[in-house]
Amino acid sequence: MSGIGSAIAEFFTRVISIFSTYNWLSDTLDILLIAVVVYYFIKIIKDTRALTIAKGFIILFLAYIMVLILDMKASAYLFSKIFDNILVILVVLFAPEIRKFMEQLGTSRSLLRLASKLGRGNNEKVLEYNENLIRCVNSVTSAAADMGEQKIGALIIFEKETPLGEIIDTGTVVDARVSPQIIGNVFYPKSPLHDGAAVIRNNRLYAAGCILPLTARNNDVAKELGTRHRAAIGMSEQSDAYVLVVSEETGAMSIAEGGRLHRNLTDGDVRELLQDGLLLKEEEGGQETPARKFLDKFQKGGRKNGK
Repeated sequence: MSGIGSAIAEFFTRVISIFSTYNWLSDTLDILLIAVVVYYFIKIIKDTRALTIAKGFIILFLAYIMVLILDMKASAYLFSKIFDNILVILVVLFAPEIRKFMEQLGTSRSLLRLASKLGRGNNEKVLEYNENLIRCVNSVTSAAADMGEQKIGALIIFEKETPLGEIIDTGTVVDARVSPQIIGNVFYPKSPLHDGAAVIRNNRLYAAGCILPLTARNNDVAKELGTRHRAAIGMSEQSDAYVLVVSEETGAMSIAEGGRLHRNLTDGDVRELLQDGLLLKEEEGGQETPARKFLDKFQKGGRKNGK
């Protein structure tokens, strides 16, 4: 017990020494930076298999503390070897999540969101982007509803911060303005591109006929769901994209995001989910900005029309 008491006393001594030399500017910024990095990393691994691995590491760390307290020399030696190489182990195990974090950090859309919060000069750009996005979402939703009535299957990806260049490379670049007609033509059963997925980038139909990864969580997916739905879930697990699915068997519309699948949606539900997830929302000082006013006006009009 004396060993435990001395260890606790040493811990508090170190804490006091840290605060005695605390630099309020640099050290506060240091803590905030670490907090932001940890927050976004947890946000990325949430609802993924990586979260289970992270919990395992926490249990391992607590076991290591217990081993040190009980002075178990053999176990302490084994744990020390593991934690000596912890950085390499973490990089190997969390490589996909680290890559996703770096991709989100470096995307232009993330920078646009940050810039939109720093000054009103970007309000017009945000407003223009939102206007184009709403037109794009309306066109895709209208096309999806029509295809649902005709039992035509479709798979449409809305790219967000995570670039989907590797997915686009598996298909054919189209780079056309989005309209209900062109979406319908892409997924027409006799079209050469109808079996793959379409990618919406910067509010344009950028590519079609793309191949998507399937979800690895097959046991968690309803057995009646086919390859399209499993591909949509898999795509949403590996990126922050929103994926719209139209079932060829039932005509039902679904949206996958963050590894979750929202099923049996109406066209109004689809429109609302896509707008909420994709629109750049800007609020400065609690005041309404042009982008916010435009969105509110559109939503009110949509509700009146029952959309």
